[in-house]
Amino acid sequence: MKSKLIRNLSVNTLQLILNQLFGLIIFYLLSTGLDKKDFGALNLALAVLLAAFNILSLGIDQLMIKKIAAGAAVAPALSLYICHVLITGFSFYGLMILCRYFFPQTEVYNLILLAGIGKLMIFFSTPFKQVANGMERFNLLAYMSVASNLIRCISLLVFALLQGIGLKIIIIVFITGDLGELLVCIYLFSKRTKTRIAVKWNKLNYIKLLRESLPQSGVVVITSALARFDWIFIGFILSAVRLAEYSFAYRVFEIATFPMLAIAPLLLPLFTRLFQQQEINTENLKFLIRMELVVAALIILLLNICWSPVIDWVTAGKYGAVNIKTIFILSLCMPLLYMNNFLWTLNFAQGRFKMILTSFVITLLVNVAGDCIFIPLYQNEGAALAFFLSCLAQTIFYMKKNDIPALRTIWHSLIVCTSCAIVSGLIMRTIILNVEVALLFAVPFYVVLLIITRQLKRTDKIAFQQLFQH
Repeated sequence: MKSKLIRNLSVNTLQLILNQLFGLIIFYLLSTGLDKKDFGALNLALAVLLAAFNILSLGIDQLMIKKIAAGAAVAPALSLYICHVLITGFSFYGLMILCRYFFPQTEVYNLILLAGIGKLMIFFSTPFKQVANGMERFNLLAYMSVASNLIRCISLLVFALLQGIGLKIIIIVFITGDLGELLVCIYLFSKRTKTRIAVKWNKLNYIKLLRESLPQSGVVVITSALARFDWIFIGFILSAVRLAEYSFAYRVFEIATFPMLAIAPLLLPLFTRLFQQQEINTENLKFLIRMELVVAALIILLLNICWSPVIDWVTAGKYGAVNIKTIFILSLCMPLLYMNNFLWTLNFAQGRFKMILTSFVITLLVNVAGDCIFIPLYQNEGAALAFFLSCLAQTIFYMKKNDIPALRTIWHSLIVCTSCAIVSGLIMRTIILNVEVALLFAVPFYVVLLIITRQLKRTDKIAFQQLFQH
């Protein structure tokens, strides 16, 4: 019989596969159906909205997962969370409407206002998804999470086949999909959890919730600015065309983080329970991060071997060769992201919010400084370099603040796995020009290097069974 963790991982992986598949189709239709100027303008508008609504969460989303996983009552917690998204969401959108009358009208600002209607609906749906995550109801979460992308994907495919797509059609489809996700979340959550959805205002409890989330709020503000600062900076300082090119490479990079996204939602409830125990099995933790780094480095190998031939083929030469250097630098961030996500989750589960806030302050400062210095000099490659340096700074900080002795040497695996991937890719692309043949030999060669460097061991099978036996 499969363990609960394996079932949860399977369900979460399935919904991520579907979301990534739908998202990939949407992304392809937008990048090939729009010219670079319109594609860049749309991405700039979405980047601003993503940063804004992430900030409005104030870190309550992650805090809510932790509280529910620790046994907090679902109905009162959900009610407080709904109150929060209603208050902050309507206030923010009302402010955007008011600003429309005080600032000159621009195409990007109008796009922000229209796309903001849909993002507001997504924001309103977050309480149901995060509470379901905390309850470890991943079947329910899967259904709620795919609704918007499913509607968007089908609608855009229909329009693309019948009449082509433009910005107006895209905005209408996005709003429809986001509204559909909100309605699906409300219906499924109430039906599947048997929880009565009631919005009851409780001033004292809400203030308590805000105070409790205060350290994490700083992290959220910083990470939100960090997540799309480079997009916004490129869009306003360089051009919409350069943003279109960079955002394409970055979006593919985000899609490539799929394995991390599959396991990340499972780690917080798992680590929260882990630190409630008297003894922690650190060998399982070391095995888990080593396997994550093996996968992360494999993605470096696959991205760089396949990039130019595949991307230039599917985009008719628009986004492949122009992004070779950018995607190489971004791909080097992959193991750092896996390491940072692992260490962040460990520290969050222990309630080390101030330390986490400090780490993200450092990360933001490095990223912003890097963008300001390197983007004017190296344009898109400069943005990728700034992101790499910020990820590296965060990893170094987490490792210095790590208080689990057994995890002090996990950075060895990060360096070794990354080096194995780079060496394998360079050797195969140097001696083999055909991408299919290079890929065929590069992956086995990478595995051999991992075995030689003891990143893959005979005992890994036993460690895997121990990790997933509960």
